[in-house]
This record gives sequence, C-alpha cells and structure tokens, in this order.
Amino acid sequence: MRLWRVRGCFMPRDPSDILREDRIRLTHMADSAKRALRIAHGLTGELLAADEVRLLAVVKSIEVIGEASTKVSPLTQQRLAMIDWQGMRQMRNRMIHGYDTIDPDRVWDALSLDVPPLLAELERVLASWPS
Repeated sequence: MRLWRVRGCFMPRDPSDILREDRIRLTHMADSAKRALRIAHGLTGELLAADEVRLLAVVKSIEVIGEASTKVSPLTQQRLAMIDWQGMRQMRNRMIHGYDTIDPDRVWDALSLDVPPLLAELERVLASWPS
C-alpha cells in the first residue's frame, strides 16, 4: 500500500482516493489510445513512417499510455490482469530512452495490433468503474 507522508508520520491512503486516481490514469490511457488511432487513421505503416509529424505524435501518445500505466495501483493492475502492464512500460521506456533508434515498423505494430484491443478493454472497464 502506498503511503503519504504527513507531518513526519506515514498514513495509509484512502481506498476511494486510489480508485479515483486509477480511473484518471485509465482515462488518460484511453484518451491517448484514441488520439494515436485518430492521428494515424487512414494511413499504412509506410505512410506513417514517411510522415514525421504524425509518427512523432503517435510515439508521444504511446509514451503517455506507458507512463500512465506506471501510475495505476498494483491492486487495479491485478484486477485487470488481461492488460499487459509490463509490456506498456517496456514500450514506453524503449521509446523514451531509445528515442534516437525508434523503429517505425514497431510503432505501427503497436498501433495496429496492441492499441485497439487495449482501448476496447479500457472502455469496457471504465464503463463499469465505481464512481
């Protein structure tokens, strides 16, 4: 359990705060997935690779998905075990730290193979998320 430091002591976080924060992060992930798909709509992998601005925008969207995924609580990650949390973090780390060697084909594969089912799962989960 994550703890907050308050006046020199540690206090457990309120579970409702965790759920609220997880909803925010899952929403960020869904919004970024939609953005990436919208940016590349109608393109092929070759056209995306040739369009530097769109390619960079898709890369940034995938980075945001990965970064937001690192902020989702372990409890929610366990509940949503069908989501590849580690894979998203690894992809984000690869893009951030390997910025100078990003492979447009791998970006296209992530966009066309990984993002659509992730978005579908996030939308399903968020539709029934507790308020």
